[in-house]
Amino acid sequence: MGVMAAFDDPLPANALPDNGPLAPSGVPLRRLLLAVGEPVVEVLAAPAGLDVSIRDVVILDPEDETVPYTGDLVLLIGARGRAAARLVRAAGRRGAAAIAVKADEGGGTEPLRATALDAGVALLAVRPELRWEQLQSLCRGVVDDARLGGSSDIGEVSGDLFSLAQTIATLTGGLVSIEDSASRVLAYSGGEEADELRRRSVLGRRGPEAYLALLRDWGVFRRLRAGEEVVRVDEHPELGIRRRLAVGIHAGTQPLGAIWVQEGAAPFTPQAEEALLGAARMAALHLVRQRTEATAGLRLRQDLLAGLLEGRGEPAALADSVRVDAEHTVVVVVFTLRDDGSGPGPDRSAVELRHRRMASLIGVHAAAYRREALVTTLGSRVYVLFPSLARRTAEPSVLALTRKVVAAARALPDLTVQAAVGSMVDSLADVRASRTEADRVLDVMGRDPAMDVATISDVRSRVLVGETLERLREDPRLRDPRVARLVRHDTAHGSALVPSLIAYLEAFGDVRAAAAGLHIHPNTLRYRMRRAGAVSGLDLSDPDERLSAHLQLLLEQGR
Repeated sequence: MGVMAAFDDPLPANALPDNGPLAPSGVPLRRLLLAVGEPVVEVLAAPAGLDVSIRDVVILDPEDETVPYTGDLVLLIGARGRAAARLVRAAGRRGAAAIAVKADEGGGTEPLRATALDAGVALLAVRPELRWEQLQSLCRGVVDDARLGGSSDIGEVSGDLFSLAQTIATLTGGLVSIEDSASRVLAYSGGEEADELRRRSVLGRRGPEAYLALLRDWGVFRRLRAGEEVVRVDEHPELGIRRRLAVGIHAGTQPLGAIWVQEGAAPFTPQAEEALLGAARMAALHLVRQRTEATAGLRLRQDLLAGLLEGRGEPAALADSVRVDAEHTVVVVVFTLRDDGSGPGPDRSAVELRHRRMASLIGVHAAAYRREALVTTLGSRVYVLFPSLARRTAEPSVLALTRKVVAAARALPDLTVQAAVGSMVDSLADVRASRTEADRVLDVMGRDPAMDVATISDVRSRVLVGETLERLREDPRLRDPRVARLVRHDTAHGSALVPSLIAYLEAFGDVRAAAAGLHIHPNTLRYRMRRAGAVSGLDLSDPDERLSAHLQLLLEQGR
């Protein structure tokens, strides 16, 4: 295809999208959390989600009668117990958007969480070592910045970048677009006299490939990446392209993008090139901040998911990311490395690197499957929340994806991964149940390294036995002392009554089969069973005693 073919079907000169409305005076709670950062503040409750608007930040002293206004973030100092609950209810009635309290490691914030949910107000837990005036100063700074400079959604270019584009247009006398390193249009100025290239770039959010190829051939991109040089691009009437100036945007030696200025009806101003150099340095700050906010936004989502999985988070905090209704469901999948070198062998840094590679691989596959998928790490396990799944096909499709991830990991030389799929649940409030089931399945899979992916239906009996053994392990009062007596006898006399009894029980009392497995004569096994009953006092003809003894012997073997 020729270059001109790329510009066929010209568009109306006024077919440029609007830059959108001005930002509101408040700042979303989500943006405030990104600025403050974890672990300084943790979300305990968010009944209205994280997009509630914060207009101001006030400190509320129980001795003070100051009334918080609608939309305030209220920092609640010096109140505990019933007094704090009363103030939370009162602040909620008066329209407070969120309330912050000092975190209580003893779990004292749980009653306040229930009160906040009932009052319909967000509740934040603040680390005890942070001073209230520090938090107020930090939060108020974020709110003030929002009033002055507008606000932006997480991961999107801020309104300030559009303002910068308009300022550059004023200083240069041209039509401006700001692009990232992939030639995607991030912001642009208004103005008439846009040529065909500009209209298509703005509407398509990226320059036409045919024109990008010409720029590469002309060496323009190479010069833009090389440093702070204003590059002139001549007019090409045959292509519908007017004269342009361009400058690269850099953070140190790292190229971040470029600013392009198209000449309009009037020539460029005399100071156009100088203005472009300064604008490039300003744009670099904006783009670095954009990348930081995108990373912080991802981290916030990970923290919110971790809190939800551990039962300390509020489902509403993720309601904007996860859709659950009559037609859709959610599920948790957990992954872990096997033979991860936690004992003697590879050093811990090598193990950590492998964990990061596993998490990265999982994240890529999860995002490809569902844009809204959330991934977080708890300990040595990586959890994925798959949202907005069609109920009819959810389980088979998630199983297929999970097997694909595990197969991709196992194809690598040093990543042996196992995964367990939790139950499909009907609400975000049930996500922890899906996580608990996935963990139970993965726990029993650890004894079978050949098993790569499983659900509860694959290992239900193993899970039941495993949880029963865990109960016995946690409560010694449930254990039968007669089984312990048999174990002590074996230890003291070097006999093999315990393994013989386990083989007998696992063969359902089939003496010949059990004896063959032990490589002994059936009569020898019969003698050992009589001896085991005599030493321990167990009645092996009683099915309840056989079951109880079998479970406890498995526990003694370290199952």
